[in-house]
Amino acid sequence: MYLLDTNIISELKKLDSGKIHPQVQRWAYSINLMQTKVSVVSITEIRTGILSLARKDQAQAASLDNWFTNRLLPAYRTRTLSVDTEVALICAQLHIPAKRPINDAYIAATAIAHNLTLVTRNVRDFQGLPLMLENPFE
Repeated sequence: MYLLDTNIISELKKLDSGKIHPQVQRWAYSINLMQTKVSVVSITEIRTGILSLARKDQAQAASLDNWFTNRLLPAYRTRTLSVDTEVALICAQLHIPAKRPINDAYIAATAIAHNLTLVTRNVRDFQGLPLMLENPFE
């Protein structure tokens, strides 16, 4: 099973429009997307991005908010993983001694705690950590 990083969730949004990267499209069709999970941290990152965009481009933000509220959240309602004590403790271990962005550490810790493969375009951000990685862009 897979944990989708925020950048993969954003790319998969393009699946219906046909604007998705061809490699990611092939990957998406090769797996059962119903067996993918997301982190509550990615939900926060996406929502924060929409709120930030609304200050500059309300129409685009409204479109993204519609996708977020009516497609993403319902689709992952039972497949969104929270930060619990186990994830928090693993995150702390990942964050020291090599400081990394805290959101990346939480997402990696979530994948480790749930024994999931982390699917990300930013493999370099997670190299050296004790988790399985997959980059569908390659």
